[in-house]
Amino acid sequence: MRVASDVGGTFTDLVCFGKDGISTVKSETTPPNFEQGVMNSIARAGIAPGAFTFFAHGTTVVINALLSRRGSKTALITTRGFRDVLEIARGNRPDLFNFAFEKPAPFVPRSLRREITERIDYRGTVVEPVHLDELAPLVAELKAEEVESIAVCLLHAYVNPQHERAIIDRLRQLWPEVDVIASHAVCREWREYERTSTTVLSAYVLPVAKRYLSRLEGELGRQGLRCKPYIMQSNAGITTVKGASANPISMVESGPASGVLGAAALGRQIGEANLIALDIGGTTAKCALIHDGQTRVTTEYAIEWSRTNAGYPVRTPVVEIVEIGNGGGSIAWIDDGGRLHVGPQSAGAAPGPAAYGRGGVDATTTDANLVLGRINPDLFLGGAQKPALDVVERALSKLSETLGGTPQDVARGIIRIANANMVNALKLISLNKGYDPRDFALIAFGGGGAMHAVALGEELMVPRVIIPVNSSVFSAWGMLMTDLRRDFLQTRVERLDEIDPATIDRTFGEIEAEARQVCRNEGMPEERLRIERYADMRYRGQEHTVKVPFPAGTVDAPAIAEAVKRFHDAHEREYTFRLENAAELVNYHVVVLSDMDKQPPPELAVSGRTLEAARKPSRRVDFDEQGIHDADIYDWALLEPGMCFTGPAIVEDPTTSLVVTPDKTVHMDAYGNLHIALERET
Repeated sequence: MRVASDVGGTFTDLVCFGKDGISTVKSETTPPNFEQGVMNSIARAGIAPGAFTFFAHGTTVVINALLSRRGSKTALITTRGFRDVLEIARGNRPDLFNFAFEKPAPFVPRSLRREITERIDYRGTVVEPVHLDELAPLVAELKAEEVESIAVCLLHAYVNPQHERAIIDRLRQLWPEVDVIASHAVCREWREYERTSTTVLSAYVLPVAKRYLSRLEGELGRQGLRCKPYIMQSNAGITTVKGASANPISMVESGPASGVLGAAALGRQIGEANLIALDIGGTTAKCALIHDGQTRVTTEYAIEWSRTNAGYPVRTPVVEIVEIGNGGGSIAWIDDGGRLHVGPQSAGAAPGPAAYGRGGVDATTTDANLVLGRINPDLFLGGAQKPALDVVERALSKLSETLGGTPQDVARGIIRIANANMVNALKLISLNKGYDPRDFALIAFGGGGAMHAVALGEELMVPRVIIPVNSSVFSAWGMLMTDLRRDFLQTRVERLDEIDPATIDRTFGEIEAEARQVCRNEGMPEERLRIERYADMRYRGQEHTVKVPFPAGTVDAPAIAEAVKRFHDAHEREYTFRLENAAELVNYHVVVLSDMDKQPPPELAVSGRTLEAARKPSRRVDFDEQGIHDADIYDWALLEPGMCFTGPAIVEDPTTSLVVTPDKTVHMDAYGNLHIALERET
């Protein structure tokens, strides 16, 4: 029995592969005790942890702690003279012409930032030995301040971490109870501000993440779990609880990454190598691009970044995802200029959309879909309760009084704006990266993915839309298709037209040896480890880099030439040009993978049931600009492979609804996935 659990902002999803097939469950997320939602979903599924042979878990506990500022009281120890790196940050303003712009407040106030005498230069040479005798009075001060966690980030520790290791060892002697983390264990890339920010954020959530993972592991153990639980990371791989606890910032995009990985795995199964993945949940919409079957992983990531806010950089490998505050619970509101907006504020699980009848008074995307007939009132919240339509009417009427028109007009406006926001996000990961959406299929999942996918696909002009089987819990399923993964990066700037290939070969070898040792210590099985190499490269004179796969095996002149060619091609695709300048290798990137047993979805049996047997009574559905129609309604559970029909139609199950606009053709493949052909292909 293989089980995966994904904690989202609104719902906690569970997928179970057992001897009786696949079962899925959605239960409400239970902040701040998120583990309770996991246990609730296990109980609702009627399964026992003692029967699990594999358990994977994705969680929002890290990102929630950061966004809500509910982490631990954190201190920073850094090289003397560099106390204010967090405060100085970067001089470039995201809102270029806003001269009143204020930098985001550091997670560690100046009063909790301490300096220690030491110095290592950029080559890794010790210039000034570390003065460990300065730590005792420093620890006494931080104890008096009731600090819970300490980040240690020294200048040039990414090249030579010996001073950081010495400080960590002494801190654990002086203060065994405090949580402490060093930059070399979190980020081995250069750029002092970004590296310090990443270390501080990891320290800030370290006690929270450790407590959460400990409670979850303990509760599962009390209920009989015998297998080792695994935790989903942002890099599209899983790790052990020990590995996740050692560097919790690696879980910052835990859940969304698994959905992208699941999309790539499903694409390989059905022969779709190029996919745009879209995950619409209750709070946010996330999208990512899969090209030639591969997901894109980057360390150029920030939390709370927006057009007017610089946010906080996080240098940890993350699947390249664009995330916006548009989901089923996104609130519709009117600004001072009388314009309608949707999100980023969300009604969440409590009180939830107005239709929940739990105190929510603001109209949301879910309420708009309900009013337009796209959601079946009899299946609302899985059929567990009737929607509070009177509350929805009042919420929409409140908006229509300001905007004019009817509540139905406002509902259409909410859907249009939500779709426009999501189309812009989808363009950021496709057109803005040099990829033509017409060369990709759109795969949509999450509770709201199927409701919006066809309209978004038409806007992007993709040839087809794919809705996976069990799409509302697809991110949890993705965890069952992943491998153990750890990323190791090291900054060493090398000019490739001058360097001896043996130097690069030796450096990759050193990083790989250290990586294998770390993975062994964390319990990854040695016999299953395999290595992938990447390099962050740039033209000489440039500031930032492009990541490319680096050839495996012994590094010689042909291998370097192949890496340079890959860099030229990738740079031209993303930026439309290539240069004659010499190429530089900036970051060595080693990925360690350990293959896990996987269980892809089986082909569905065909009973010979007719399409008519899956049809339910039709109802009036508002398709916005394509009119109001008597739509055919189909029960998703009764559809079988090979069945085909044309919109206007709604395909529904207790957790989601697929909205098929007029004249679009739908067919079900052998695994139960629905494919919707758009105009370019029909």
